Formats: sequence, C-alpha cells, structure tokens
Amino acid sequence: MKKKWILPMFASFMLVSGIGVSAAEAATVNELTSTAKQYIGAPYKYGGTNIQTGIDCSGYTRYIFSKFGISLKRSSREQFTQGTPVSKSDLKPGDLVFFNTSGSGVSHVGIYLGSNQFISATTSGGVEIDNINDRYYWGSRYVGARRVAEFTNEQAEQVKEAAIDFSVYASRGEAAIRLAAALGLDTNDTATPFVDVKPDSKYAGATKALNELQIFTGDASGKFNPGSPITRAQLAKVLVKAYGLQMKGEPKTFTDVPANHWAYEYVQILASNGITTGKSDGSFGVDDYATLEHLDIFIERIKNNLQ
Repeated sequence: MKKKWILPMFASFMLVSGIGVSAAEAATVNELTSTAKQYIGAPYKYGGTNIQTGIDCSGYTRYIFSKFGISLKRSSREQFTQGTPVSKSDLKPGDLVFFNTSGSGVSHVGIYLGSNQFISATTSGGVEIDNINDRYYWGSRYVGARRVAEFTNEQAEQVKEAAIDFSVYASRGEAAIRLAAALGLDTNDTATPFVDVKPDSKYAGATKALNELQIFTGDASGKFNPGSPITRAQLAKVLVKAYGLQMKGEPKTFTDVPANHWAYEYVQILASNGITTGKSDGSFGVDDYATLEHLDIFIERIKNNLQ
C-alpha cells in the first residue's frame, strides 16, 4: 500500500471577475489537461512555487491556471470558498478538488481530469495523477469540489478543423516551416517554448527560430497550435513582421478590413507593397484560411520586391 503523507498546503482562487465562475473562453478541456499533465514528475517542495526546483499543491494549481489567464491565491482553505460548489457526481475537467490530509479541514487541492482522476503535487511522488476514490488514501479524505472556471468542449472545433484539407490550406506549423526556410533561419535548436510542440516535432526548429524573432508567438496558454489553419489576417501580420515591411503610398480600401480592425495595418502594408490586391469582390478575405499556394506566392513576391 502506497501511503501518502501530505503536509497542509493552501491555494485560494481569486476570479478575474471577482465572484462566480470565470469563463475561460479561450481554453479547452484538452488544453487544460494536456498542460497539467506536461509537468507529471515535477518535484515536490513544501511552500515551493517553482515547477523546476520544487512546487507544492497550491503552487502547482496556481501555476497551471495562470497559463489560462486565471489568478489563484495561495490558500486551499480559502480557495474552497471561491467559485461554486460541485457535487462529486457532477465533476467536470478543470474543477478543483479538495482533501483533508491534515485532520483539520481542507489542506490539499488538485485539478480534476475526468474519469475520477485528478492531478496534484504530492509529497510522495511530486506531480502525479491519482483517483479521487482511492480506497487506501484519497477516497476517505475527499472533502468536495469547486468550479472556478468553465473550460470549453473542443469537439466542435476539432470536427471543423478535421474537415480542412491541409494539402490545400496552410496550417500554422507548415507556415512556420516554409517561412523559416525562406528566411534562411537556423532551425537546429528544437528547444521550443510552446507546450504543444515537443523537441522531436517536425515544427520544433522552425517555431523556435521564429519565436526568438517574435514573428510567431503562442496563445495565452502557451500553445503554438501547429495543426490549426492560419487565416489571411494572421498571415499578413506574420509576413510584415518577418520581413520588416513598411507602408508605401496611400492605404487601399478593403470592404472587410475597417480602420479599427486589428489586422488593418498589416493588410495595408502588404497591399501597399504590391504583395496582395485582395479578392475580386473588394474584400481581403481577412478571416479566410490562407492556402499553401497563396503563402508561397506572397513569400515569393516579397523576396522579389526586396531584391
């Protein structure tokens, strides 16, 4: 029997909105669980907050939730009063689960992963996955759960992206590879900063090199999303930053890119340099997925202009 002695550790949640449940709209269940599992085996240290040198249960939950823009305090006892209570039968991935390991109330917190599993930093094994119904330890010490954030179900997004023909459209990963090659970047360093691009990934060297130049950055959860399509607006920004393009002449009007659009400047710079003329209907196709053909054409035009 593996017995775990957990010292009292505290982590309290402060919602972005102050009360109620925070809507983590940009974060999916899969992003949460994959991020949490990435640190399995991280060493335990009472009072620790460093995932590399040692972290306690509250430091761990705080670290994981911070990657999704959610701020947690340092006391699990106070955290147990935040959000909304959730019955054991209604647990969802992302809920915080609490245990009495000290004999004096809430003293341990973890993140529910689904299928009765939760992940937390323990004194016996560091960050690891356990069962909330474990009859030898956790089951008898379970206190309750709180929902402090809503994580979206990514099923619809996955179905949508599964229907995309990546032999026609450019994924973010493929765009990174082709752009790094066009720029002649050294892609030998595969120590990528992105949680979803491992060193052995074919995208690692390119994403690392482009990130160091601040051409490509990740999302709020630290992911690069190499398998997601890149829009024409996103591509405009990447190309402008990659080649240091500047505005030339008068702005061009595109029906779908008003002056207050976040990509307005990037699209205008591309157009002013003759890299794009837009679509026949007067739009740029700002939200359209960029094709591999257009990616290559844009890069070739820029290179010709710079010669």
